Amino acid sequence: MNFRSLLYIVIIAFTFSNCTSNPEDEIAFIEGYWEIKEVKKDNKLIKAYNANLSVDYFEINNDLTGFRKKVTPTLNGTFIVNQDEAPFTLKIENDSLNIYYNHNSIITKETIIRATKEELVIVNSQGFRYIYNPYKSINIDE
Repeated sequence: MNFRSLLYIVIIAFTFSNCTSNPEDEIAFIEGYWEIKEVKKDNKLIKAYNANLSVDYFEINNDLTGFRKKVTPTLNGTFIVNQDEAPFTLKIENDSLNIYYNHNSIITKETIIRATKEELVIVNSQGFRYIYNPYKSINIDE
């Protein structure tokens, strides 16, 4: 094997190693306000959302506990917040980032497929894939 072939192999290996997502890096992108865009199952579109009356808010603590809450945006850029929230724990398992919800001693699991500043994709145990965009507020007072 000559030097040029070895160099190509190293470049290709480096490129593919950078394509894999590190679940730990995705944690920083989850926190915030997310608007559901669509729901899919088995690569088929179940529902597309053009407008949403509620937005999912995720808050994550340093110990990887947190909560998810539905909030309702208003036209002046604020939110109507209710008291219902779903506490969760994030865990990295088998190169996946999982969310474990514990509600009344019933534990449910969702897996983060992708979390970037542009998109959040979560799949639940029934195989429903929820695709979110970051929420952009509308403020008619501006």
